Amino acid sequence: MQWLQGAERGRALLSYITFRSAGAFVTALLISFFVGPFIIRRLQRMAVHQVVRAGTPDTHANKGSTPTMGGLIILAALVVPVLLWARLDNLYVLLSMFVTLWMGGIGFLDDYLKLMQKRAGAVNKGLVERYKLAGQVTCGVIFGLILFYVPLNDLPGASTTLPFFKYLLIVPLSNGFAWLYVPWVTFILTGVSNAVNLTDGLDGLAAGLVAIAMMTFGVFAYVLGRVDTSEYLLLFYLQGAGELTVFCAAIVGACIGFLWHNAHPAEVFMGDTGSLALGGALGAVALLLKSEFLLVFVGAVFLVETASVIIQKTVFKYHLKKFDRQYANDHKVFRTAPIHHHFEKKGWAETQVVVRFWILGVLCAILALSTLKLR
Repeated sequence: MQWLQGAERGRALLSYITFRSAGAFVTALLISFFVGPFIIRRLQRMAVHQVVRAGTPDTHANKGSTPTMGGLIILAALVVPVLLWARLDNLYVLLSMFVTLWMGGIGFLDDYLKLMQKRAGAVNKGLVERYKLAGQVTCGVIFGLILFYVPLNDLPGASTTLPFFKYLLIVPLSNGFAWLYVPWVTFILTGVSNAVNLTDGLDGLAAGLVAIAMMTFGVFAYVLGRVDTSEYLLLFYLQGAGELTVFCAAIVGACIGFLWHNAHPAEVFMGDTGSLALGGALGAVALLLKSEFLLVFVGAVFLVETASVIIQKTVFKYHLKKFDRQYANDHKVFRTAPIHHHFEKKGWAETQVVVRFWILGVLCAILALSTLKLR
């Protein structure tokens, strides 16, 4: 009888999202800790080494012997706790995992082709950019069509909300712009996944920022998935969205565990396998919570990193067309891009750049959380 009562209490405990989120976090953390070294040794034996990009600071020259494709650690540390702790009949979780694994698959193919090209003595550029973009766009279109046609809650599929406004729902369908929703979803997913990929240039930078961002969205998922808290804070209730808290917690645990191996000096890099997967997960969660405009705050550092690359390339091409290559090289906006390398070339140590960008990420996350009440 006591055994039955204990089992009943255990079943009741598993009904709490907070308990399962904690379980997912700890499970992901432990997998990253203990499975990480095995995967790193395997990657070392396979000589899956990082390709040092041209234009990076001289201090990065010794990183060519560091293994990449460490995103496999993150994916392993994400999939297992989601299977163990999340409700697998929940569409929010299934769609998030779909996007994460699809983007991670594109990244894995890119990393694998770089390895094969390197072994063959060819220029290791990895997956051709247009094919990589085609894969990301395809994922975005499929995800967008599912959001458009499959009802996840009582709100219109093609809709979103704005921070700082209470009960404001933007519905393109009502204004004859429904056709814009799928391209919008595709743009967000592709943009965020590439933004995280661009940010992954320093030891621990991308993993730390994604952990901060996912903690923030985890709070939003919990709030929006509860009738009482969403009503109190004048937010739309999203039935079933609370389960994304478990997914977010698993990613936070996976990223923090990965940081143990990725902190300076890094033992492994996540590669495109990890960065595209994490970027896809971040974009998917934002879209599922109808909070993609929050990415302006939550993903501010990612946006700045991406903007620095776009500005640098645009200005360089303009000067190259109007003048010559020497003039274009002498009149760059940044010493190099993305902007984290710019600060390195200005004399900041790598760890200084990483920690300061983390601090900015935390401040932006606090600003995003303030929108829960400031409406």
